[in-house]
Amino acid sequence: MSDDAVKEFEEGLAKVEASFRSQLDACGDEQSLRAVNARIAGPTGELTGLLKLMPKLPGDQRKVLGQKANALKSAVSAAFDTQLLAIAKAVRDAELSGPHLDVTLPGRNERTGSLHPITRVAYEIMDVFTSLGFDIVDGPEIDLHENNFDKLGFPPDHPATDMQDSFFINAEAGQKQRSLLRTHTSTMQVREMQKRKPPLAIVAPGQVYRRDDDVTHSPMFFQLEGLLVDEGVSFAHLKGVLTRFAQRMFGDNVPVRFRPSYFPFVEPGGEVDIGCMICRGYEGTKEALARQAECRVCKASGYLEVLGCGMVHPVVFENVGYDSDKYTGFAFGLGIDRIAMLRYGISDIRWLYENDVRFLSQI
Repeated sequence: MSDDAVKEFEEGLAKVEASFRSQLDACGDEQSLRAVNARIAGPTGELTGLLKLMPKLPGDQRKVLGQKANALKSAVSAAFDTQLLAIAKAVRDAELSGPHLDVTLPGRNERTGSLHPITRVAYEIMDVFTSLGFDIVDGPEIDLHENNFDKLGFPPDHPATDMQDSFFINAEAGQKQRSLLRTHTSTMQVREMQKRKPPLAIVAPGQVYRRDDDVTHSPMFFQLEGLLVDEGVSFAHLKGVLTRFAQRMFGDNVPVRFRPSYFPFVEPGGEVDIGCMICRGYEGTKEALARQAECRVCKASGYLEVLGCGMVHPVVFENVGYDSDKYTGFAFGLGIDRIAMLRYGISDIRWLYENDVRFLSQI
């Protein structure tokens, strides 16, 4: 039994030794070279199979035969490394001596970006109002207390003027020119009316700041303020403009309703609601009414608030030097973020500001 094992072992070594170099040298690429090397010296290769016969060899011959096997394994490994370097050099030489440009390769397309959802919605809103004859105006995000509150008719004890509700920059009560991060773009009403005489129609988009932070509020968000002043302006004009805006943004079949509300700088004031874009109960079908009854977004009311509005208070006109007996006007304010959330079905305002490309690329 031992003699048979010795014979098998020696014949196997001789066979591998006679053929391994020619087999490796015949390989023209790395993949085939590695395949041949695995067939000779891999875990299931010829040489590995011979080494498994070692326990069957006579003790007095095991050392000599083992040394021969290890020497052969080293020779195979060296030959493999030499041929691998030769193949790599041949590939590199071909690259250097060949044409510098492979015109058969597909081109690399540039990834085009897109506008942020808030920017996109802001542009759409401004397009609607500019088509109705409104001018777009811009102003500073840091403004005076008097422009932000006083000249808009806010009483001195209004909650919004408290430190815990607004971001004051210069907050010492005794100073005449207190400043803060504007809490609304209504400051542009004051600034524009102090620069221009009626008639005027403006919209003022921009960033505003308030001490709010939850799923529907952000300390910084985007707002658009609108103002129209002229002789004979009535609530009917306000209703017509805002109804047209809502239908341009959300569809001609979306119902619009006005309900009374209070704002210090308008009288009378109101809120504008549109039919819920989630359940679409306004469609009136049995399925739509069933969705409305279960809708948590509109709380089964079928309507969602989109903006506040009203007729400009005479006090505001007096504060900017307008004749309140001659001129009337209306103002409105809306959250651009809010419109974006309604347009795209976004339930958490913070998603708009986390800059997660995976989320933004879906919109």
